[in-house]
Amino acid sequence: MRGDSRHGSSRPDRARGRAGAPAAAPRESRPDVTPADLVAVLEPVAAAAGMDLESLKIGAAGRRRLLRVVVDADGGVGLDEMADISRDLSARLDATGAMGEAPYTLEVSSPGVDRPLTLPRHWRRAVGRLVRVPLSGPEQPGPGAGQAGRAGQAAAVEGRVIAAGPDGVTLEVGGQHRELGYADLGPGRVQVEFGRPEPGPGIQDAAPAAVAAGARTRGRSDGH
Repeated sequence: MRGDSRHGSSRPDRARGRAGAPAAAPRESRPDVTPADLVAVLEPVAAAAGMDLESLKIGAAGRRRLLRVVVDADGGVGLDEMADISRDLSARLDATGAMGEAPYTLEVSSPGVDRPLTLPRHWRRAVGRLVRVPLSGPEQPGPGAGQAGRAGQAAAVEGRVIAAGPDGVTLEVGGQHRELGYADLGPGRVQVEFGRPEPGPGIQDAAPAAVAAGARTRGRSDGH
């Protein structure tokens, strides 16, 4: 199951002083914060939990900033593990002040079947799954390859992932095993199968679940 956890961030008006006195101007958010900066802060936290930080994006949710973090691990990420890593990531952001003083919401989830397979660990976690992948190198299409839809479009191969190593993947295509190097493959896509056997580790099909929210003041999470 794919997990999803949210941590809200709210900041009340500060320094109101006596009744009727105007609030002091809030400190500006850090304008220089970049995804690369946050990856450097959060990646060690994920690694300590035995997970990979797959992606990180900064967006907007109304007047707040929205920080979306995707984590994954061999065997997938369960709901309890998702709650734990969400608290750990939130605590690191609070401790470092990496997001500055402006309100933000932290959303942590694990990848679903729509995640493109681009790294050896993605393919390893897709063992047992049916995938479709374009051929980007000199490898001949062979059996099971789709025809190019138009001139210049790469042929694609559809098959079940049998094994994945550091240099390439073995697919079962048309009853035959084919070994393909990652250099010959574009981004693979897991195909949704109805009535298929249980998926291999690391692939979650379900929609996001288990939303946890907590109010935050001055970068701290109440109840953490």
